[in-house]
Amino acid sequence: QVQVVESGGGLVQAGGSLRLSCAASGSFFSVDVMGWFRQAPGKQRELVADITAGGTTNYADSVTGRFTISRDNAKNTVYLQMNTLKPEDTGVYSCNAKYRVGPLAYVANSWGKGTLVTVSS
Repeated sequence: QVQVVESGGGLVQAGGSLRLSCAASGSFFSVDVMGWFRQAPGKQRELVADITAGGTTNYADSVTGRFTISRDNAKNTVYLQMNTLKPEDTGVYSCNAKYRVGPLAYVANSWGKGTLVTVSS
């Protein structure tokens, strides 16, 4: 089983920056993709950004150019650097890890509990 723990949320003014971290731990063969999702009040959860073990990144259009996702494979940790934050970036940010328990095993998902990011105007 894989545990995912996020950190780094908080309150920031519009235009400010925050850095989120997420670490995956437990028993697994590989962590293929790690990503950040967010859910704003009254809205569905949406993908913010994800990154493969090889470093390929994918971003939501709304954060492209402002957010940067990076990964330390040795630590099974992913980071989300958020710059030029806007009030619409407010939400609960959850980390997701897609992992395998063996080389031919199916891909399983593990979610963190989430961290709240609040951007004030």
